[in-house]
Amino acid sequence: QVQLVESGGGLVQAGGSLRLSCAASGRTFSRYIMGWFRQAPGKEREFVAAITWSGGSSYYVDSVKGRFTISRDNAKNAVYLQMHSLKPEDTALYYCAARGGIYYKTAPEEYPYWGQGTQVTVSS
Repeated sequence: QVQLVESGGGLVQAGGSLRLSCAASGRTFSRYIMGWFRQAPGKEREFVAAITWSGGSSYYVDSVKGRFTISRDNAKNAVYLQMHSLKPEDTALYYCAARGGIYYKTAPEEYPYWGQGTQVTVSS
C-alpha cells in the first residue's frame, strides 16, 4: 500500500505558476504509476497527468499540454506537478493518485490510492 499527501496549492493570478508536490509513504513507491487528477465544483474528477515508474514517460490531458509538467523523484518518494500559464479554468481540488501495473490509465477508478487533495484557485 501507499499513502499520499499533497501540498503546494494556493491562490494565484491567471498566468502565474504553482508547483504541487505529493509525498508518498511505502517502500515500493517506485513500482507505482503516479497520476494527478482534479475536480472542480459540480464537475467530475478529471485526469490531468500521469508518469511511469522510471519517469521516462508522461501523459497529459490536452488542456494542460505545454503548460503542466509531471515529474517524480523515486529516491524522495515524491511526485510533482509544475503548472505554468495558469488559467481560471484550472481552478480545482488537485489529487495525487497511485496505481500498480505498467500502463497508465485516465479513469479515476483505475487508481486505488489517493491523497486528500490540495486546492488550486486561479483568479482572473
